[in-house]
Amino acid sequence: MGKKRTVQKKGGGFDSELKARALSRAAKKKVTYGTLYIQSTYNNTRMILADREGNALSWSSSGALGFKGTKKGTPFAAAKVGELLGERAQQVGMKGVNVIIRGVGSGRESSLRSFASKGIEISSIRDETPIPFNGPRPRRARRV
Repeated sequence: MGKKRTVQKKGGGFDSELKARALSRAAKKKVTYGTLYIQSTYNNTRMILADREGNALSWSSSGALGFKGTKKGTPFAAAKVGELLGERAQQVGMKGVNVIIRGVGSGRESSLRSFASKGIEISSIRDETPIPFNGPRPRRARRV
């Protein structure tokens, strides 16, 4: 009979239903100042919005917004995560944040820019990318 053909949806990117669902949850408490944690890897970008004590208020990632595969690590996906958390920060009543960035992915800068475009003041940006002091064990000496 042959193979069955399947029709795939074009675009394969951002899912607006998941964004709407993430924004629909009502804020439980009002916080004026907090911390934004950004972890950007080659495969994904995660952002956590926390209060001054470090208690998480909201979080999101490019995978949680519906991006799949290699699209999760793109600056576009990271920008969408930054926009979402910027809107959540406005709902909570946040005026300013300290930013802590970890990782070397391509979404570092774009996620921060899109978060800042929502009108929340960024007072400091700190890079805490982990760097090994000694690193992995070196290769053995080559015998010729």
